[in-house]
Amino acid sequence: MTSDDSALSSVLPEEAAVLAATVAGSVLLPGDEGYDDERAVFNLNHGLEPALIVVALSEADVQAAVAFAAGQHRPALAVSTGHQMVGRAHGAVVIATHRMDDVAVDAAGRTARVGAGAIWSEVVKKTAAVGLAPLNGSNPTVGVAGYTLGGGLSPTLGRSHGYAADHVRSLDVVTADGELRHVDARSDPDLFWALRGGKGNFGVVTALEFDLFPVPRLYGGALYFPGERMADVLRAWTAWYPGTPETMVSSIAVLRLAGQPELPVPLHEEFLVAVRVAYNGQAADGERIVAPLRAAAPAVLDTVADMPYTKAATIHNEPTEPVPYYERSIMLREFPAQAQDRLLQLAGPDSESTLVIVELRALGGAWDREPAVPNAVATRGLPYVLLGVAGGPVSDEPQLKESVAELLDGMEPWRGDRRLVNNLAPDEAGDAAAIYGAERYKRLAAVKKAYDPANMFRLNHNVQPAA
Repeated sequence: MTSDDSALSSVLPEEAAVLAATVAGSVLLPGDEGYDDERAVFNLNHGLEPALIVVALSEADVQAAVAFAAGQHRPALAVSTGHQMVGRAHGAVVIATHRMDDVAVDAAGRTARVGAGAIWSEVVKKTAAVGLAPLNGSNPTVGVAGYTLGGGLSPTLGRSHGYAADHVRSLDVVTADGELRHVDARSDPDLFWALRGGKGNFGVVTALEFDLFPVPRLYGGALYFPGERMADVLRAWTAWYPGTPETMVSSIAVLRLAGQPELPVPLHEEFLVAVRVAYNGQAADGERIVAPLRAAAPAVLDTVADMPYTKAATIHNEPTEPVPYYERSIMLREFPAQAQDRLLQLAGPDSESTLVIVELRALGGAWDREPAVPNAVATRGLPYVLLGVAGGPVSDEPQLKESVAELLDGMEPWRGDRRLVNNLAPDEAGDAAAIYGAERYKRLAAVKKAYDPANMFRLNHNVQPAA
């Protein structure tokens, strides 16, 4: 069902006071001290405008917030770091989980249990201390829960182990009825399937347990080439990757970062092509495998080396402080010579592209294989993710969107029929059926009807409850 949230009234102070008396965390209304801090998100071009924010300290706080939202017929939205938002949450109850950030590592069992507010940098730090690694993302400040519920595309270990969602053992989740459920493959198989890949459509995840892997070090980094040599580098990388082992993960990125000094990428005044690599194996083998890339063109900077896993975030070197941007991605079902030529036309040295980042991530390997316990991740079998990022203030948003659309529309002949939820833009929120495909979406909608029939959790790339 669809809902018009624009007509939702404000929460009255006396109503907020009743809720505040039942929670250990904070309850904030517009104008309260701390409200503006809690409604801020990573993208400076967006901001939340909820009727009320609950800064949760516990599962009981989350339950109270969900019950409050249900009682007032309001949508509820869980936020940890705010890297991916849909809309402004007008009239909603926002549940801020960033204080629920416990990380417990079971070294013998090779698992971690983390709270809903944990970020990847903290998890990597604690797991690396015992020689283990998670299927973390490229940005260390991204929240573990949202990333994993959206699939989780690890740029270090994903090709050999699959999506982060594939290795979730269990989740604790507060569903729309206010019940706290411990969900695994046996207790709630349909909900467990849907949560892992269905993002935040089915409740507020308060904790999750997932597998870790014995990976203390990587041979990884980035090769930065002059942008004018993009054709040579792109051809070399495209020919090279299919012959590499599954322990090698790689992407190529066109970088136009002039005027973006806040982005911690070397030589931000240059037009560069960066090839990122992460090899889980001996450094000598990695050096041999990467040699054809080093021969593609003279590098401006070469950071590829043996490194402790704690340095994995330096491979992509993504911004860790909020920035203004617009991004969107598509999957490619193939990348033949004609597609390479088209990408050069759209983003190469002779193009008029103003995108700060055009990234092509190569997948394959375990990303294509269904895990032992299947889940809702929709993108298996699609070999590439193409991402466009335009940087600039919200006043330039029409132009930012147009720039990204020019890139992605230009690659339409090779576009796949499904999409990666974690890389979607807010204005794609109505496309969930296309994102997941008809069969998968039908199953998700049935789970939604069972656990959230009023569509309380709708401020996302929304799965509508089945009729």
